[in-house]
Amino acid sequence: MNRAAHHVRANALVLVWLVAAAVAALAHRWLPEAGWLLVHLPLLGAITTAILVWSQHFADTLLRSPAPRRALTWRLAAHTAGVLAVVAGHLTSVPALVVAGGVAVAGVGVAQAVGIVRQGRGALPSRFGHLARAYVAAGLLLVPGVACGVVMATAAPGPEAYAQWYVAHVVLTLIGFVGVTVAGTLVVLWPTVLRTRIDPDAETAARRSLVLLVAGTLLAALGPATGLRAVTVAGVAVVLAGIALTAHVLVRQARTAPPVTYAALGVGAAVVWWAASVAVLGVVVATAGSWAATVPRLSALTPATVGGFAAQVLLGALSYLLPVVLGGGPAVTRTVAAELDRSAVVRAVLLNGALVIFVLPAPSLVRVVASSTALAVGVWFLVLVARAVRLARQPGTIDRPAPVVPARAAAADPVVVALARSRRRGAGALAVGALVVVTAVALAGDPTAAGLTQVVAAGAAAPATSDAGATGRTTTVRVEAQDMRFVPDTVEVPAGDRLVIEVVNTDTTVHDLVLDGGATSGRLAPGGTASVDVGVVQQDLAGWCSVAGHRLMGMTLDVVVVGGQPAPPVAAAPGGEAGTGHDMAGTHHGTAGDGTRAADLLDLVAAPDDAFVARDATLPPVGDGTTHHVTLAVTETVQEVAPGVTRTAWTFGGTAPGPVLHGRVGDTFVVTLVNDGSLGHSIDFHAGALAPDDVMRTIEPGETLTYTFRATRSGIWMYHCSTMPMSLHIANGMFGAVVIDPPGLPAVDHEYVLVQSELYLGEQGGTADEAALTAQQATLLTFNGYANQYRDRPLAARAGERVRVWVLDAGPNRPSSFHVVGGQFDTVYREGDWTLRDGGSTGTGGAQVLALAPAEGGFVELTFPEAGTYPFVTHAMGDAERGAQGRFRVTD
Repeated sequence: MNRAAHHVRANALVLVWLVAAAVAALAHRWLPEAGWLLVHLPLLGAITTAILVWSQHFADTLLRSPAPRRALTWRLAAHTAGVLAVVAGHLTSVPALVVAGGVAVAGVGVAQAVGIVRQGRGALPSRFGHLARAYVAAGLLLVPGVACGVVMATAAPGPEAYAQWYVAHVVLTLIGFVGVTVAGTLVVLWPTVLRTRIDPDAETAARRSLVLLVAGTLLAALGPATGLRAVTVAGVAVVLAGIALTAHVLVRQARTAPPVTYAALGVGAAVVWWAASVAVLGVVVATAGSWAATVPRLSALTPATVGGFAAQVLLGALSYLLPVVLGGGPAVTRTVAAELDRSAVVRAVLLNGALVIFVLPAPSLVRVVASSTALAVGVWFLVLVARAVRLARQPGTIDRPAPVVPARAAAADPVVVALARSRRRGAGALAVGALVVVTAVALAGDPTAAGLTQVVAAGAAAPATSDAGATGRTTTVRVEAQDMRFVPDTVEVPAGDRLVIEVVNTDTTVHDLVLDGGATSGRLAPGGTASVDVGVVQQDLAGWCSVAGHRLMGMTLDVVVVGGQPAPPVAAAPGGEAGTGHDMAGTHHGTAGDGTRAADLLDLVAAPDDAFVARDATLPPVGDGTTHHVTLAVTETVQEVAPGVTRTAWTFGGTAPGPVLHGRVGDTFVVTLVNDGSLGHSIDFHAGALAPDDVMRTIEPGETLTYTFRATRSGIWMYHCSTMPMSLHIANGMFGAVVIDPPGLPAVDHEYVLVQSELYLGEQGGTADEAALTAQQATLLTFNGYANQYRDRPLAARAGERVRVWVLDAGPNRPSSFHVVGGQFDTVYREGDWTLRDGGSTGTGGAQVLALAPAEGGFVELTFPEAGTYPFVTHAMGDAERGAQGRFRVTD
């Protein structure tokens, strides 16, 4: 196999991993462990493969002693098999596969390092031969980095220990393995890409930088090992010093030969993201209150590190290196290079601009559009690579005229230079304009989340402002939104004065201020300010925060006019109390109703149509392994809750209740919460015992949080959103169940899970009626989120089979008294212990109900004596008649 064919096949493997990552990004909503895959497919797959290929290529060049290609081929095969084993083992929770794959990947790193050392012993003297040491060091750093990842995936460490392994894993793999490789390569790659000479100080800077990078990485990794975060911060500072040495040389060279190709633009931007990612990592570790607190905060580094640094340096390097190794002569090389350089400035600006938008605080829809734009640029590169390879292999390419102006000719012709610069500026402006347009479209799709709407209260009083009797004076007051309150919550203004309210959001979540008559601040992110010109005020005004639930929490403001008239009473919202409930303004985050009261459409006797599929009540299996990785995306979904009756549910994982999690005592759950909603949310797992300060904090739209807990006690446990007002978030669907089997729990023929909850319906298609919630006047009670669904789609069993029914009362307010009509329970397990087991001490004992308060849970077991239909209900009969009932259909 010739040199070009060897590189085509080797880099085809890199491209396959990139394609897999792109497919995972497109299909991430339907993939298990999507967040983990989106990190490890590009990093462990594409980036590591590329490092193996190109570090060997550069080692051959630097040492002037080519290594046998067969050795690299075997290493690539072993690495690919190892990565596939790690992915398969992680997705299927098979620790043995993860360990085997990790050993293979680490072994490849050692083999590559040993091979380069041997290669250097017989090499000819070379000015830059010592740079090959970077690849040796990188390969060796990969080993402990992989070991940390394997421990995280298989040993089920507690939250604090898990975070220490996590930080060490990130430091050793990204800062160490990837960073050291990049630093060693840039010394010769960067000037080559710029088509300029190597800086005279590059050799000295490279030696010093390599020492600092390796020493800093080891020191930073020592921090988690010793439990001292200050050690990690010190190590990061040393790494930053090494990056600064490398960057100083790169910048100096860029001044003499400005980056114009995609290769140069991509590599240069990647170095900026590299330095920024390392710096932010140091800041996060330094400011976190514990190791566990660093994990959710470091998740924000993922797009910057994976997309901005690692992936972008790979795309930039391949854009230059592929034309070189494909060969075919100067004309073919120029043609292929020109193909990979198409729209260079546009692609560079779109990719980096989209990444900047994504990592900055922004509404969820804006972040989705930004990530989609960055993904589109990555796919664009893959298309160009395919076209470039085809051109290189296509007969007659060598006869085509070169489509680009040679660098020397361009440099000698000032007209050509001026024209090229003008085109680049135009392309850059086009890309910036495209980003502005797509961002504006995204904001238009979710204006309230961005604070861009002017809210008019439906049914509110007419504006209490008039120029009649105006004094000509202006009263300006400052009001802060803090801790779910306006401070002050009462302001006075002389009658006839113009009132201007300066609203400052000093809270940690989004707020706004809406006043009678429609004056509003718009949505204000934390730290945001707005000036609300109320106009000339002649009578008292009421104000409130219109974000769902905030007014319910008491976030109101009274404008009192001195010497004026009291405000007229505010008309009640449909179905709600005067001055209460989000239905008044219709400006809550989420899907607004259509004006029809859902309760008016309710027919509890009606059956759903034939297409209706009830929620599967079967308890999902535990699965293999002791560590369970779960991603829960917060979404706002219109959900049918009874035939023809809909509401907007705030969901975990797209369903209300959220997915049932199942494990055993001692298992570890690593839960990634992704807020794709339009207001702040959080999550609280009763199944884990740990300080709530960080993991249960509210995250804003577009943010991600990692919540790790170890299940140390058995039972059925509730999880729910704990953002205030908690009752509203639970009533809107943000709850679910975690089942932790008691040790030695015997198998049964059928095992079901029923989660009872209340619905406080407002408008058809809208969110919960806050007034009804406050009054605890539930419209429906359901098992698993839909009224009477198991009455019309019964649960199955056979006569004589043993059935276990787990029941959780999610509330938020009403108790449950679970009963099976015609059945008797011989086993009852409530809140962590058996209250009756196998008939009790007499052997003949039985129970008729499982009584639960809100957030309590347990299970019952029974055997149906004969075929027939056995209803089950909550024996609070008024609640059963409002939807909390179902049936078992028992056959012979």
